[in-house]
Amino acid sequence: MRISVLDQSPIVEGSDGQQALANTLDLARLTDRLGFHRYWVAEHHGGPMLASPSPEVLIGPIAQATERIRVGSGGVMLPHYSPLKVAENFSMLAGLAPGRIDMGIGRAPGSDGHTMLALQRDRRQAAPDDFPNQLAELLGYLDDDLPRGHPFARYSKWLPGRPQKPDFWLLGSSVQSALWAAELGAPYSFADFINPLGAEIVQTYRERFQAGRREAPEVNVGVWALAADSDEEARLLATSARMAMTMLRQGRLIEVPTVERAVRFLEQQGSPLDGAPRGRRTIVGTGERVRAGIEQALAEYDAEEAVVITITHDHAARRRSYELIADAFDLRTTGDHTHPGVAMQR
Repeated sequence: MRISVLDQSPIVEGSDGQQALANTLDLARLTDRLGFHRYWVAEHHGGPMLASPSPEVLIGPIAQATERIRVGSGGVMLPHYSPLKVAENFSMLAGLAPGRIDMGIGRAPGSDGHTMLALQRDRRQAAPDDFPNQLAELLGYLDDDLPRGHPFARYSKWLPGRPQKPDFWLLGSSVQSALWAAELGAPYSFADFINPLGAEIVQTYRERFQAGRREAPEVNVGVWALAADSDEEARLLATSARMAMTMLRQGRLIEVPTVERAVRFLEQQGSPLDGAPRGRRTIVGTGERVRAGIEQALAEYDAEEAVVITITHDHAARRRSYELIADAFDLRTTGDHTHPGVAMQR
């Protein structure tokens, strides 16, 4: 069993994006020391709550700041980009941090429709929905196996990080992403924190899997969890993320609020403080309670790895949550060190 981190670089009320990015580097250093397996950073655009529009920009500094942990994207939203540019970015990262870079790719926009338009280079019409073709081109560059006669095939030879290349993961929360991952024989990262009813989807991936990039199916599951020294403290800390998500569903984007403001908001809404956001799984409590919840989620998906996302207003509380999870899983002594890698080359 592997335990990893997904960081969305939350911006909290009373602070700013610069501090959020500093907190990301701080948390990466901590979880590297604690024995977590990988550290992924997300892609989100056009809002005040998350300082994470460019995972490929964050991965380099994180790899530089850490020694052992794998570092990657959870993930890059490919429809916004040129496949060649993504291949070049991740080839560079793989060359700078050999054996440690993951390239998680997703189809979702990571934004609303208006922000999607702002991200487009050509805004005369909507971008085409051609994700399978984009993905095939991206992997063709990295694997140097674009079809003979392909007009861009020569660029495969010139990727700057060769012979290194990133490890590819397909991200998703739907049946379609499961089918694509199975067809490619690729490892699959399922976002339970978006769709907590995905066990059948992951089973479809396993049943349809064709050996390719892996010889056998490989799954990790993104789960939302928060640990504290008591169940009561954990429930209070979780109110900040609950309020932010409630407001998001209402189209009202805010920074991560303080616990005090979130408690008042939930009380006004008539929501119990020990509840969970509608349609979401949250694993909240002491370290042992969180371990039990993560193990239950992994059992539902028959998965080998949990990627834990935690959002709190107080960065110290977020650090403490990952410390308690590491202790509960005994990561400090049993963490996976089979791919030690090296720090980013200087």
